[in-house]
Amino acid sequence: MTRKLGKYSFGIGDRFAHQAEAQLKALKMTFEQGTEITPVWNKSFREHQIIGSKSITTRKAADAAVKSLDWTGQYFLDADHINLSNVDFFLDTCDFFTIDVADYIGKSCEISAIDSFCKRNDKYVGILNLPGLRDKLVITSDSLMAAADKYLFAVQKAGRIYRHIREMRGNDVIIEVSMDETDSAQTPDEIFLILLAIAAEGIPVQTIAPKFTGEFNKGVDYVGNLDQFRREFEQDVAVLDLAVKEFGLPDSLKLSVHSGSDKFSIYPIIKETIRKYDAGIHVKTAGTTWLEELIGLAEAGGEGLELAKKIYTESLGRYDELCGPYATVLNIDKTKLPAAEEVSAWDGNKFAATLRHVQSVSDYNLNFRQLIHVGYKVAAELGTVYTNALVKYRSDISWNVTDNLFKRHIKEIFI
Repeated sequence: MTRKLGKYSFGIGDRFAHQAEAQLKALKMTFEQGTEITPVWNKSFREHQIIGSKSITTRKAADAAVKSLDWTGQYFLDADHINLSNVDFFLDTCDFFTIDVADYIGKSCEISAIDSFCKRNDKYVGILNLPGLRDKLVITSDSLMAAADKYLFAVQKAGRIYRHIREMRGNDVIIEVSMDETDSAQTPDEIFLILLAIAAEGIPVQTIAPKFTGEFNKGVDYVGNLDQFRREFEQDVAVLDLAVKEFGLPDSLKLSVHSGSDKFSIYPIIKETIRKYDAGIHVKTAGTTWLEELIGLAEAGGEGLELAKKIYTESLGRYDELCGPYATVLNIDKTKLPAAEEVSAWDGNKFAATLRHVQSVSDYNLNFRQLIHVGYKVAAELGTVYTNALVKYRSDISWNVTDNLFKRHIKEIFI
């Protein structure tokens, strides 16, 4: 491994590759206040397919922003949620690869492989101390076998994908392993055993994205027990520390919080924990930037507002189509979605206030926000009508993008 991800990193999604400079401004403001955060532009194969874009477009936008703002720190482009079927799409442009194994979890590999894994690692059966915590990991023969049965096949798949990347790109890349889009959260002892399997596969993982307890829905706040999240998050941080020492994994290994955008209620917990344990963190902001584009268009009024209304109206009429692919990370009450006729009468301020994630504002509607979050396909189908509007109303949009990233996200976690 020749590249090392910075201690703090921030995944900034940009559906249409028009906001890279506005995004980077937020990171530069943070740097000027004494905190260095590595920007990681992330875009998944699914998003590229829906929009009809190529990864080189995201690369050019990121490179142009870095040049324009004289950014001298490291930065990366993330092939987000990749597998063997689509990794080649990203090989020429990306230097960060998020290997998604969620679809393979629960699929059993050969019994002989499970038995061999358990025999090689029976030394971990017992009670393990977690660095800095009174909590302990309890590994039994049964839990070791259960973890192998549930996760070993998935990690083997991750190993195959990593070796393909290494063959084509060498070691000069960042590797993340993601398992967040699953039905159940991984327990700290499961994460420990997953990392044990990852190390055995020779994957130089630098970030791992588990599924945490609670709801991490797209673009809206966390729903769950905050005390439980705090304990779980602290334990996971300690587990990674232990795994680095035990398994020889990269010392830059850190937790990655997916669907991290707008999880305002857990930001103080993340902030307190990473400071307490001097730990790193990677947070992905998913489609927050796309939402800020619509807010900017609405506030611009005129054609911008009408375009924003059109996108919502069409999204409402195509609810099942748009929400289906994101079913595990959405929780929309359809009865609380405003009718198209109602929205057509709104002014720009009303539309923006309903969409912008400021929970103290009475107009804010989390159902409206989630639907628009997945409605970017409608904008993509508008083609140059939409992208030309991004250029025309750039000043209205870019201010919102920068302000949102800096004030509502970065400041609340890192400063």
